[in-house]
Amino acid sequence: MILHRAFPFKKIVVGALLLLIYFVTYQCKNPNIASDYYDIEPIAVHKNGQAFAGSTSCIPCHSDIYETHLKTAHFNTSTLADSTTIKGSFEVGRNTHVLNNRVEFKMMETDSGFYQKANFIHNQLELFNLKMDVVIGSGTKGQSYLNWKGDELFQIQTSYFTPTDSWTRSPGLKEIRSPRPVVARCLECHATYAKNTNIDGFGNQFDRNQMIYGIDCERCHGPSAEHVNHHHNNPNQEASKHMTQFQSLTRQQRLDACALCHSGGREPIQPPFSFLVGDNLIEFSTPEVNDSNTPLDVHGNQYELLTKSSCFKSSGTMDCITCHDPHKNERGDTEAFNQKCISCHTSPKVTCTAEVMTRNTKMNNCVSCHMPLFPSSTMVMQLDSIKTAVEVRTHLIDIYP
Repeated sequence: MILHRAFPFKKIVVGALLLLIYFVTYQCKNPNIASDYYDIEPIAVHKNGQAFAGSTSCIPCHSDIYETHLKTAHFNTSTLADSTTIKGSFEVGRNTHVLNNRVEFKMMETDSGFYQKANFIHNQLELFNLKMDVVIGSGTKGQSYLNWKGDELFQIQTSYFTPTDSWTRSPGLKEIRSPRPVVARCLECHATYAKNTNIDGFGNQFDRNQMIYGIDCERCHGPSAEHVNHHHNNPNQEASKHMTQFQSLTRQQRLDACALCHSGGREPIQPPFSFLVGDNLIEFSTPEVNDSNTPLDVHGNQYELLTKSSCFKSSGTMDCITCHDPHKNERGDTEAFNQKCISCHTSPKVTCTAEVMTRNTKMNNCVSCHMPLFPSSTMVMQLDSIKTAVEVRTHLIDIYP
């Protein structure tokens, strides 16, 4: 009886599987058949009403680009703090930083998270014990850490410096002080979107539920909820709709996409996070430095340095993505950058005139000679009693000694 009762059950299972296979096959061949797809719930809404879908919504159609973008410094320039995103060590002996022989900062890992605790050395009086809630910086040069106090965001005093693999004071903080407010303009270059709840849109109060960390797909292509929903509902339509296409932008608009964060300090005209790629940046903020005689620091002024280069001036099309693929981590890929240089210097053919020994020392790297590293005058770390400038590659393409 048991076998007799089991037999029809097996037939039902096999039949159901065949029906499922038929349905999936038929559905794939006929994608216009109505599905159970529901419009995605936005993770944030821009002040202009456009909705953000989140980068994971890009995976079904752009999985290769999504996977490579995860490895870029842009994508990792801000994120929630955890054991995988904080680069500094919490091991005893490597988890402290002493400020002016007066205050000891100790980095501590607990069941509730990661903390920076500060005590006076002479009497062990505790000054503060603040949780690291947000990581700022991919770790290429270093990292800083932010703390939430209600809906207000603050920078904690101690940062991580990658070249020495050690904790140090955050740039610009010379003495023990209260955590520094992280205003919207600071966050604008480290996040795709953050809804500021201050009346003027400039303060350090944010809606935690409308924060998109890292420079994500939608930072360069615009809020994409409408795009994602449209193409889910119209799977046969190949032409991209409701999405900013870089090839459709003017040269200046393409440059503006990067200049927002790579042109130094800017005087705001409209609140941070108002600008979207495709807008004209000059309508949202203006450069703080307009004097052509003012030397440009290599940190944060890549746009101005590039525009002063002969390569840029002699080209009618050169922009940032001529040399940089924002979808990939190209750091250290000498051959890829050499090819980009050579692709523009083929007519007339350019021959490297450097001595063989110099070329070998530079590993035949065009960039190392024509865009060398320089110490930044604005990004300086205090290591014990010694000030150490962070070296940044200049974007003033030139012939250097």
